[in-house]
Amino acid sequence: MVLAVVVGAAVGAGVAAWLTRRATRGRQKSVLVETDLARTSLDGLRAGVIVLDPGDRVALANPAAIGMKLLKSDESGLSHAVLRSLVAQVRRNGEARDVELDLPRSGGRNPLGVRVRVSVLDDDHVHLEVEDVTEAHRVARVRRDFVANVSHELKTPVGALQLLSEALIEAVDDPETARRFTERIQHESARLARLVSELIELSRLQGAEPLPEPEPVGVDRMINEVLDRSRTAAVAKEITVRWEGEHGLTVYGHEGQLVTALANLVENAIAYSPEKTAITIVTEKSGKRVKIAVADEGIGIAPEDTDRIFERFYRADQARSRATGGTGLGLAIVKHIASNHGGRVEVSSELGSGSTFTLRLPSRPPGAARASKSPARMADMNTKGRS
Repeated sequence: MVLAVVVGAAVGAGVAAWLTRRATRGRQKSVLVETDLARTSLDGLRAGVIVLDPGDRVALANPAAIGMKLLKSDESGLSHAVLRSLVAQVRRNGEARDVELDLPRSGGRNPLGVRVRVSVLDDDHVHLEVEDVTEAHRVARVRRDFVANVSHELKTPVGALQLLSEALIEAVDDPETARRFTERIQHESARLARLVSELIELSRLQGAEPLPEPEPVGVDRMINEVLDRSRTAAVAKEITVRWEGEHGLTVYGHEGQLVTALANLVENAIAYSPEKTAITIVTEKSGKRVKIAVADEGIGIAPEDTDRIFERFYRADQARSRATGGTGLGLAIVKHIASNHGGRVEVSSELGSGSTFTLRLPSRPPGAARASKSPARMADMNTKGRS
């Protein structure tokens, strides 16, 4: 009896010890799993996360922080002096800081806009969370520029009309002067009307109105209409506008908008080309898209301007743009029309050697690719395969 009690106690102790070891191993395994999950989650964050040790050396950094080049080349510390200064302030007073900064980048690129939160983890370590807000900064800058430019662009013709009308009143007894002022009033009023019209068009393209259902549009018909629209301006400058490439192509979208986009490209080419030169429209089927390129022999565009010419009111040559009567909205409208149709617009240019603007538009209706792989079609294909 005593022996049984002793054996039972021993077995119980053994089982208890085994259960304890198992629980310990389970907790260790759980901790390891939690650690792996935490690291995986950290690596998957779009925000950069950095932890600095007491010597401001990098104790931890996720891929986003490395990708933003926030660390030195050897990843031993922070690469930007402004971040190091921010960390020093937080260490001194122990208060978290949340600021937005523009960090310089190499190669003359636009600065990296970041939102940085710096806080103390413990007595020794500092934590930085860095969010890339470059695009938000760019959008805010474009919005500010847009408001400022709209104000300026509207103010200029309105002010000119006011001055000209006052001068016209004083020149009623001088028919020649009155005629000259009247012509200027007509010019400024036409410019004002075009500006307002393009602002309304741009607003509609950016979502103020729902997009119409896409329909098949003949490219030949589009180009013929654009050639007809631009004939007067081209003849005035003795510019030849010719059409080369494939005929009988079809794109999908809203014909009026597509004609507007192509007309804007051709009108720009005429406005920025010297007299007695040529403009070539080339059409080509390229896979699932149709390419419509407009090439001129004009003044060209500087490399630093090619990335910005599709922004609203941006002008590569301010003086020349005003002389041609441009509003700075034409290419922005082209970009939005192309984007709304599932396409895009590109530019290649060299100063003094002309420019080529290329519209790439879908040659099939939206959903055609998905429809071609519908279950019914797949079943039909399988049936044919078994016959």
